Amino acid sequence: MPNTYTQIHIQFVFAVKFRKALIEDSYKQELYQYITGIVQSYGHKMLAINGVADHIHIFIGMRPTQSISDLMQDIKGNSSKWVNDKKFLKVKFEWQGGYGAFSYSKSHVQNVINYVKNQEKHYSKQTFRDEYVEFLKKFDIEYDERYIFQDPV
Repeated sequence: MPNTYTQIHIQFVFAVKFRKALIEDSYKQELYQYITGIVQSYGHKMLAINGVADHIHIFIGMRPTQSISDLMQDIKGNSSKWVNDKKFLKVKFEWQGGYGAFSYSKSHVQNVINYVKNQEKHYSKQTFRDEYVEFLKKFDIEYDERYIFQDPV
């Protein structure tokens, strides 16, 4: 669209179904590359992607040509199918329903990139659930405890 100028930075957080530790080091980088390809195919810019075995953080510069929900549906649906088609695991891979989407101003971009890149360090100090609830509180998002990402089974 001519004469349309935007600056939209969003961090997405989503978990493996039942928060099972299924994102293995053996294929993690390939998964991140695949998800980056999905993001870029829609004209968005991948700023950072990382996670740990049970969840992932994606930070993008988003174009207003697609809704957040459509992008997340494509990322989660296509990447889970890709993991299963590649047969990386002996069990079926699925993402848990829902996600977090948190927006940032330009002045926070580098800090968020650094945060995403250092995921392993964060989880030595804090659980994923605690981190996620902290995000919800920091961004003043009302939530129901029953619908926070399910704990591992």
